Amino acid sequence: MEVKNKKIDISKIKVIQAPLAGISDIVFRGLIRKYGSNCLMTTEMISSEMLCNNPNPRIIDFSDIEYPLSFQLVGHKIDKMVNSAKIIAPFASVIDINCGCPVKKVVVSGDGSAMMKTPKLAYEIVSAIKKETNLPVSAKFRLGWNSEEENYIEFAQTLQEAGADFVTLHARTRAQMYQGQADWSKIALLKKELDIPVFANGDIKNFEDAKNCLELTQANGIAIGRGIMGDFTLPYRIEKYLENGSIIPEPDLKEKIEMLKEHLRLEVINMGEINGVKFMRKFFGYYIENVKNASKYRNMLVTLEKESEIREVLDEILSLHFKND
Repeated sequence: MEVKNKKIDISKIKVIQAPLAGISDIVFRGLIRKYGSNCLMTTEMISSEMLCNNPNPRIIDFSDIEYPLSFQLVGHKIDKMVNSAKIIAPFASVIDINCGCPVKKVVVSGDGSAMMKTPKLAYEIVSAIKKETNLPVSAKFRLGWNSEEENYIEFAQTLQEAGADFVTLHARTRAQMYQGQADWSKIALLKKELDIPVFANGDIKNFEDAKNCLELTQANGIAIGRGIMGDFTLPYRIEKYLENGSIIPEPDLKEKIEMLKEHLRLEVINMGEINGVKFMRKFFGYYIENVKNASKYRNMLVTLEKESEIREVLDEILSLHFKND
């Protein structure tokens, strides 16, 4: 497949769609574009081991509408990381190195946030991929392994020396996983120490979070992951605020239900009804979180197996909502 317009001007990027394993698939990314965002899109985390063994897996499916598009690789073996980078290089606007995933099955082999324990290895991976692909390279990482080993500034400086074009800091340690509060003040400290762009990540769930985070950190932009779940307009709304100060209201319930129906429809087309419906179960709660009796409806939705049944329940939610207004 020949890719057009894959080039990227990093200085113009203000929002990155952060990768979410098992969530930010081709449909997810396409819907962000449908709602107007020009953000840097990122694939789900791609295992370099898997990619070298299977050079054309479903996880790297993409469409032209997604560009600019970053491909995120995870791994700790230099040869595997370089070879997998070469496989995706013809399609990638950016190659992102995952140094932040905290999940046990990832870190146990030295991948993800375990890479923060081996900064020299991270340096070698970034520099080798830069040399072999001639593409922009970024890295996403955390504050450190735990609160006693917060080495994010030194780690980022090492990546900068290796040739990284920008970095994204999730302001938690690996030990925190996704608990506690992201410490945005640490992102502000990192921003002062680097010459390359720094993107802020962690606990940015809505427009106000993005605004407050950028004011505190003075970061070049933000990376949003779970905040997009249930609201594909968020990246666009943030971009418009940064562009001209305009504040676009959050979608109302009717708009969110329509968004959910479209998300469901496209996943069913992409995966088939059985798998598409199962895949969507993780999203329902985000779309209807502000509805009265939301937990009751979510529990009902996750038991259904047909798209038509789900649509009926969504219509019921809407009719009751407007009846009670």
